[in-house]
Amino acid sequence: MTDPAESPSNPDIDPDTDADRHEYDPDAEHAFPDDRLNEMLDRIASDAEITAYLAAQNVNPVDRKGYNDHGAKHIEIVRDRALRLYDLLKAGGVEFNGARQQGLDEADEAVVIALAATLHDIGHVVHRHDHPYYSIPLAADLLDDLLPSFYDVTEQVRVKAEVLHAILCHHTEEQPLTLEAGVVRIADGLDMERGRSRVPYEEGGRGINTVSSQAIERVSLRQGEETPVQIVIRMNNAAGVYQVDSLLKAKMEGSLLEDRIQTIAINTHSNGDGTESIVDRIEL
Repeated sequence: MTDPAESPSNPDIDPDTDADRHEYDPDAEHAFPDDRLNEMLDRIASDAEITAYLAAQNVNPVDRKGYNDHGAKHIEIVRDRALRLYDLLKAGGVEFNGARQQGLDEADEAVVIALAATLHDIGHVVHRHDHPYYSIPLAADLLDDLLPSFYDVTEQVRVKAEVLHAILCHHTEEQPLTLEAGVVRIADGLDMERGRSRVPYEEGGRGINTVSSQAIERVSLRQGEETPVQIVIRMNNAAGVYQVDSLLKAKMEGSLLEDRIQTIAINTHSNGDGTESIVDRIEL
């Protein structure tokens, strides 16, 4: 499964020309209609109740369990990466089914993804364990307040249904039935750089979860040559493969996007005498 990179010019390990976190830029050109999404993002940012939830949902996992961040920063990263992933897939000609099968517009695909990415973890205010199930009623209440400004009653119900489906499937055994839900599921696992892994680790611990979570240096999403999307994960220790294999691989399976995304892990490490770096390329 592993083979050494032949030269420093290997395109898989060249410096990424895009922003580290691929922040969503509302003014940039996208492969999808973005006006409705941009209006929704503005509303989300100004919503005091959503802002309060994003702070409150961090108390149980971080302050009481000693786990990793699940608050506003996590939400920002997941939403940005979900929209980046969606944009690349759309540019690659992938047709999404969730909004379309509900009779909604193409513009609603990105809205569903953004809302689900924003609200997927609010169930943590109840408990870390089984939090996706607690997220459903809480998100439903927020959506009932949010959606009437943008949709009529029929559209509200249909958008809400798609958002709740994506929330439920982000971290449960229930597999996504839509590509929108698959995008959110995968994006949740991509917040894994240096201590940000979605695999719970205890602060100060020395187990494989903690060691491997410190190994991931950077996650990049780019257009692939053989697939619409290529995910490149750079690490400084082979232990980082545990993060990729134990979580991201599981999220990828059943996402409906397995054949459209190529995942490559690049491990750069010393040869032992400090004179040279060795690069291992692992395709998953």
